[in-house]
Amino acid sequence: MDKETCDSIIQELERLYPEARPALLYDSPYELLVAVILSAQCTDERVNKVTRILFEEHSTPETMLLLSQPELEKYIFSCGFYRNKAAHILSASKDILERYGGEVPSTLEDLQTLAGVGRKTANVVYSVAFGGDAIAVDTHVFRVSNRLGIAKGKTPLQVEEGLNAAIPQDLWSRAHHWLIYHGRRVCHSQRPDCAGCTLNPWCEEYAAKTSGADAKDSKPKKTGSSKTPKAKKPAEAGNESERK
Repeated sequence: MDKETCDSIIQELERLYPEARPALLYDSPYELLVAVILSAQCTDERVNKVTRILFEEHSTPETMLLLSQPELEKYIFSCGFYRNKAAHILSASKDILERYGGEVPSTLEDLQTLAGVGRKTANVVYSVAFGGDAIAVDTHVFRVSNRLGIAKGKTPLQVEEGLNAAIPQDLWSRAHHWLIYHGRRVCHSQRPDCAGCTLNPWCEEYAAKTSGADAKDSKPKKTGSSKTPKAKKPAEAGNESERK
């Protein structure tokens, strides 16, 4: 995709979603880290309901580690994958206390050394909690970027690298939220609202769909068989013996 087209998409996304912001509720980098770990394969609304109760008494690494894994699992059960998530939260909390003096590390490299923290989670925490420049590629960002053609890839890392190359660095963090909003509101995984999407003048997938439909409509329709019908044979006269 050329720079002019990419710039047009980014400008339109900014116009559409000036209010775009993180949906997860948190009061500290640690709370955000826990919320992002819980958000894997879970809605932000569900995570917020869970953390509102969890963080009343367990909002720091120290207080989180007062819980056993089974006790933490009871809090986060409704978020799904609760056993793995509980183990990751407790291990990350221990790492933060023992290796980082009780403070969530503020660099991408250090964040990714914590248990259960992959590149996407690290990018979110680095960007949102510490104001760093990063684009976290979740399912919405991955889908919308590939469909638009702004960044194509078969893996989240490939899409992230494509977005970093296509979008000015000072817009990375905001573009992350713009793409998420567009994926949730318009470019759904099933039945995207292409007709109502104001990005369709620049969207590669929409162009492919409409050009395919136009080509199909332009084909001449068959009006019937072009074969010449065979002439029927005249009825044969009966045998001479049958007439006698």
